[in-house]
Parts: sequence; structure tokens; C-alpha cells
Amino acid sequence: MKSAMLILGGTGSIGYAFTENLLQKNIPVTLLVRDLSKAQKLFPASPYLELVEGDVLDIPLLKQLAKDKKYIFHGVNYPYPLWFPQMENVTNAIIEAASLNHATIIFTGNVYNYGKTPLITETSPEAPCTRKGMLRSTLEQHLRAAANAGKCTVLNVRLPDFWGPNVLNKGVEPIFTNALQKKALPYLMRTDIPHQMVYTRDAAEVIARLMLLPQQTPYTCFNYGGQIHPTIQGLLHQIARTANAPAKVTVLPAWLFTILGLFNKEMKEVKEMLYLFEQTILLDDTKVRQLLPDFTETPLQQAIEETLAWFQRYHTNH
Repeated sequence: MKSAMLILGGTGSIGYAFTENLLQKNIPVTLLVRDLSKAQKLFPASPYLELVEGDVLDIPLLKQLAKDKKYIFHGVNYPYPLWFPQMENVTNAIIEAASLNHATIIFTGNVYNYGKTPLITETSPEAPCTRKGMLRSTLEQHLRAAANAGKCTVLNVRLPDFWGPNVLNKGVEPIFTNALQKKALPYLMRTDIPHQMVYTRDAAEVIARLMLLPQQTPYTCFNYGGQIHPTIQGLLHQIARTANAPAKVTVLPAWLFTILGLFNKEMKEVKEMLYLFEQTILLDDTKVRQLLPDFTETPLQQAIEETLAWFQRYHTNH
């Protein structure tokens, strides 16, 4: 079955949820993956799924796969220590590939571009306060320039922190793994302030719906914020209760990352982003909710149960 959709980063957090969502809708997809066996474990065989093993920075391969595609999902995300120069290299490669067929690049933005702006709308001025924030801003500038030059169109869906099945980053995986092992749940900096988080399967549904709408401008940006949790402690206690674990939380302070950063490059990079956990930063997603009035989020309890079940299977199989 011919696919009009190339997914890059399909074994990552949002890419996985988006691929799963499209397959459930019987929309054919092509995934370029670095590790074929990993992808085969994540996705059941489907007539709608084509897996190709290779590197997204193999430009001839990327162009070959992209030349007849209508959409390219850019979900590639390197570990923090590799962000410079890889994130810019890969984004430019994707723009080059998309220009072959004037494809739509679907990009998942984040809040890094806005620094400590407490409430972010689609028209808020960017104010990055970290190197990674400046880089994310640069990536979006490249995408906007390519769209305005007529090379491609771009749908940028901006998301806050996310959690859900196959979210294996060091902030989220230990929460669910520890809950299943009946240990205290770890979190960064503060658990007593409101924090916005999106369940990846909800983000995937929003992205899929926006993708299928006619695009009005070459470059379109939407915020989708998911749910605002009054306190993270409340969310963590609900996860613990669901897993029959003790309602115990370990808060990791800033000084710990200062020490760990001396020995570990990734922890040094995490330290730069701790401001996101010291204060409440919210995406205003009024625009997307008005555009998709019949969209409903997964009930929180169901989302927790689905995520715990996924991690249970994952750790049984690894």
C-alpha cells in the first residue's frame, strides 16, 4: 500500500505515538529507523507500515524516501550532548528532502524558545534563556524561511513536557519504572506548583487532526498544552496509587545536577533546563481547542493505566 507519509524519529516518544495513531486509522506510513529490530518490537506487523533501516543523515536515502511523500514528520531528537550540530544538520536535511515534492513538514516545537515567559501564545515573542532554547529558535527560523521561500509547508505543533508509552527520557521513565517496583517516584526541583504536561497519545491525535485540515498559510503554528496539573505531587501520588506503590516522592535538587554534571555530559545539559521545573510555564492552546471542538483528552486515570501497562510489558521484554 502506497504511503504518502514519511516518519522520522518514529521510535521516539511523540513519533511512536503518532505512528501508532496513524496505523490505527489505517493510514499507510513509511518509517526510516536506525534500529530495525527495535522498531519491529515497538510496532506489530501491519500492511500499512513500511520499515526502512538507515540514518536520517544519509541524504541520498532520505531523498529517495521523501521524493513522493506528501508529509514528512520530523520527530528526530538526539541526546542533549549531540544537539550541536546534529539538530540543525538534520533539520536542514529534512527541508532539502521535503523540497523535492513540496511536502508538508510536521514539526513538534517545544517551550525552550520562550525562556521564562509564563504564558505562551502562538504570537508570543521568543525569549530563549539557554543555548538549547536559542537552537530551537534557529531550527524554527530555518523551517519558516523554507516555507516562506516556497520549498515546503510547515505545521509546527508546540508541546510542553510529555509522558506516556515509550517515553524513555530520564525525567519520565524512572517515574513509571519506580512505581512498578514500589519505590519512591523521582521528580526535579519542585512538586508543589502547577505544571503542564501532555499525554503523548493525545498529542498524536491533535497532530493527526491538524495535519488533515487544509493548511491556510505556508507556515502554521499551534500550541497544544494537554493538562495542567495543580501540583505534580498530586499526579505522582495518583500514579503510585494506580501501581499500588507507596505515595513517596524524591525531589532532586539543583545542586545534585551540578555535581552529576561534573561527570556526565547529559546531566550538565539538563542543569541548564532546570528553570522549567522551578516555575510554572504554560502554553495557551485556546486556538487549537476552538479549531477541534470535538477533541477529547484521554481521562487521566486511563492514561496512567495505559502507560504503566506499557512499561510493564517493556521491562518484561527487555
